[in-house]
Amino acid sequence: MQRRFTAASLVLLAGLSLSLIGCGKLNELKARKSFKDANLLYTQQEYKRAADKYKETVEFDPTFTTAYFYLANSYDQMFKATKRGDAENDACLTKAIDNYKVAAEKDQDPKMRKLALQYLVNAYGPDKLNDPGQAVPIIEKMIQMDPQDTNNYFALAKMYEDAGQYEEAEKHLSKAREVKPKDPAVYGQMAGFYNRQGEFDKTIEAYKRWQEIEPNNPEVYYTIGSFYWDKAYHDTKLKESEKKDLVNSGIQEIDKALQIKPDYYEAVNRKGLLVRLQAGFTKDKAQYDQLMKQADELLQRSIALQKKKAAGV
Repeated sequence: MQRRFTAASLVLLAGLSLSLIGCGKLNELKARKSFKDANLLYTQQEYKRAADKYKETVEFDPTFTTAYFYLANSYDQMFKATKRGDAENDACLTKAIDNYKVAAEKDQDPKMRKLALQYLVNAYGPDKLNDPGQAVPIIEKMIQMDPQDTNNYFALAKMYEDAGQYEEAEKHLSKAREVKPKDPAVYGQMAGFYNRQGEFDKTIEAYKRWQEIEPNNPEVYYTIGSFYWDKAYHDTKLKESEKKDLVNSGIQEIDKALQIKPDYYEAVNRKGLLVRLQAGFTKDKAQYDQLMKQADELLQRSIALQKKKAAGV
């Protein structure tokens, strides 16, 4: 049977439709007001009250996905690592993770999705939940989303390094190098990794690659020179001839840094330390005195440059 609508029923339906539309619009306006209030509380570091308002925002409008990230982060800020084991404190981290996941899945803004995933990884990190097994697939997903972002390879490498899986860590650093072979940050990360493993030669090699990319960056020359000094000064297994070579190489690197930046007081100070080591290798009294005088002059020059910089001159 065909259904007939009377004029009165059509008016009723029209009124109901307008009422529903009006209700939806009203909730949207309420959500925006709650979000604005929450943001103010968030900037004032009133994270508990901010969380309540962000929660209210998504209750009014579940499609307001940006609010899920800030709701998660408010709970994240409330979590204290020093109170781990306290039920209320740990619940904050659980709520943070749950809402980061929603933001990562539902937010239409790729930047917000990426940010949510980054914070989610951090929530599984050693200072919080300490569950690298949960973090690894998230980072792998981030790599799939943006294969050109080397930070994800760095994060994954660090996860494997912290777990003692050094070959896996090195593999992902190598992948970062494949993606951006001319990015100094890649070689800085590699150098740091090799240095933590006590791989001196590979550390220097990584910094040398950085040097090739940025030949006018005094910092990289200073850093290499500092590594040469540290190795010569602390490695008691080295022969004197090996220490001499390291010191000479270190001075050469520092001199290159100072050619680029003559007022680089840290480099001037480092050269003084290298010259002092150099003095210790000589048996000639006159040469020893000359080198020690040079080292003292370098120290005084370094102090003067530092004071000048502090004074803004």
